[in-house]
Amino acid sequence: MKHTILGAGGSVGNPLAIELLKNKEEVRLVSRSGFLIEGAESVKGDLCSYAETLNGVKGSDVVYLCAGLKYDIKVWTEQWPKIMQNAIDACKKENAKLIFFDNVYMYGKVDGPMTEETPYNPCSRKGEVRVKIARMLEEEYQKGNLTASIARAADLYGPHAAQSSLPYFMVIEKFMKGKSAQWMVDISKTHSYTYTIDCARALILMANDDASFNQVWHLPTCNPAPTGLSLVEMFADGLSVPAKYSMLKKWMIAAAGLFDKTISEVYEMLYQYEYDYHFDSTKFNRYFNYEPISYFEGVKETVSYFKGRS
Repeated sequence: MKHTILGAGGSVGNPLAIELLKNKEEVRLVSRSGFLIEGAESVKGDLCSYAETLNGVKGSDVVYLCAGLKYDIKVWTEQWPKIMQNAIDACKKENAKLIFFDNVYMYGKVDGPMTEETPYNPCSRKGEVRVKIARMLEEEYQKGNLTASIARAADLYGPHAAQSSLPYFMVIEKFMKGKSAQWMVDISKTHSYTYTIDCARALILMANDDASFNQVWHLPTCNPAPTGLSLVEMFADGLSVPAKYSMLKKWMIAAAGLFDKTISEVYEMLYQYEYDYHFDSTKFNRYFNYEPISYFEGVKETVSYFKGRS
């Protein structure tokens, strides 16, 4: 099969390409930059352009939409619907299956576990955008116009997850530079994280199982979720540094957001750190007989990866 990754070069696209190549699959990477991994075909393409998206998808059997956009609600509102529509139309024209790698913003604040049956109830502008594009894809596969699935993950950690991963830029990177870690709002709350390599392997399992299509899946994620403090302590142990940290309270983030656009965009998502965040992947684990990596092992592998890059 030919596997095409739209939005290659990111936290999930990279390990996905590597795992596919290990399996001797034919891999095409589509990105604006022409990102390349040895052994894969690289195609430059802007996913906001239907013609360039179609060129990237041509001849594909399975397409993974793994794009990441600038963390800016104006960009998301303008570009995400275009990207989703272009991916849908290109896959329909080429008769390719589509797997959309998604997050959990559409659920909003959930009291209890997030499952595939959790209703969409966004409490942020970004969550509203995620509802819109998820429903675009769901409508197509529910009508039988396209073979597709939605693969959702919690916040990411693991190899290849750098600047898009809070555990990396607020904990690992800080510790590796001899600084104290940082955490947002409440370090005592539990928070699920999905390991990048589990994401990649899970997407491949989905792609190879025809019966798994036309539905939503939560990708394999270890439970119970750790508290922020226990995660900080695990990374400190792995890096052999003291588990020192400082807290960023909501008022501090609001104040910083007055001077930094990216920080201001984060503010509306702080509910994810103000309350317990429990992401449940029981459906996937049972169907595919898959055991997610433990946080202890995942932290160890993540530390090893980033140490090797320093």
